[in-house]
Amino acid sequence: MAARKDGTGAARRPPTIDDVVRVRAADPGGAGADGTQQPMRIVEIAWLAGVSPITVSRALRHPEKVAEDKRRRILEIVERTGYATNPHARALRSGRSNIVAAFVSNIQSQQFCLAVQGCGEILEPHGYQLMIGQTSYSYAKETTMIRSLREMRPAAVMFTGVIEIEENRRALRALGIPILESWAYPRDPIDMLVGFSNIDGGRLAAEHFAECGYRRVAYIGRRSGRGALRLSGFREGARAAGLEIVAERTVDSVGSMADGRAALAALLDGAGPVEAVFCANDILAAGALLEARRLGRRLPGDLAILGFGHSDVAEELSPGLTTVGVDSRDIGRRAGALILQRLRGETPEAPTDIVDLTLVRRGST
Repeated sequence: MAARKDGTGAARRPPTIDDVVRVRAADPGGAGADGTQQPMRIVEIAWLAGVSPITVSRALRHPEKVAEDKRRRILEIVERTGYATNPHARALRSGRSNIVAAFVSNIQSQQFCLAVQGCGEILEPHGYQLMIGQTSYSYAKETTMIRSLREMRPAAVMFTGVIEIEENRRALRALGIPILESWAYPRDPIDMLVGFSNIDGGRLAAEHFAECGYRRVAYIGRRSGRGALRLSGFREGARAAGLEIVAERTVDSVGSMADGRAALAALLDGAGPVEAVFCANDILAAGALLEARRLGRRLPGDLAILGFGHSDVAEELSPGLTTVGVDSRDIGRRAGALILQRLRGETPEAPTDIVDLTLVRRGST
């Protein structure tokens, strides 16, 4: 499959591999050989407290059954070591977990929510339940969540993104369960992948601006991860089409539409005349469109805005947000199908599934 200029299938080309950055953890101290932080076990708590493991278990679950001095000693050690009980542990020790962990980059993004919903539509009829966590584009949060998987032992894991930290990639492989990444096209996924080329998405944005007659263009997006890949493609496309990128405004993370508002205001304040802005994130694009309206800019007469995503918000905003679109629910359903095959003990015929990008035209460009 490949990028498309529109929904007709025109201008199809083989997808470009995303040159995803691989990162080594800044402080791997305390990690095991597989890159995971070794969790404190109940037998170690018992040894430190000078009691039996069953006494520790009773102190945590039925404290009234344990003598006060032992209970106090156990709880002090628990607090000092950071030991955490796992409410799912008894159900998961047998290896028959029905939990699929789904980690989304930003829970406010409708794209990611639709993907998780689509995955659930495939898995839930077969008795599996999705448990959702948010990484917030944070390496630290991602690492903490991946370390927690060792104790939780889910049936499978899905990410709305790809894992960049090498230690985390090794830790996920060591779990021995289906791992599915998405939203990119790396050359070396951990296990299974449903994605698309972010570089092609950036190129598609530049090509659209050129077709519309814009020449002085700008970029707003994350400075790392998928944002950096989309910017790389946008630069390539702009050079090929003879466009001038007059400003680039990058952010560390995306929390809400307020980030898009602030980014556009800063970009317009610091750059010369800008005809069109590519926002490489749907939340940033929605905020930028609202800020442009607040500033009295006519869309697309004074300023064109192009987003990345395909959500109801893009349709509802006036005059309608044109986007480089991807069917997020379809990504989730394809992900669910691959995970289900693996959970049934089958080997997917194509563990890497690349979906189309399309230009969804609305009134903002």
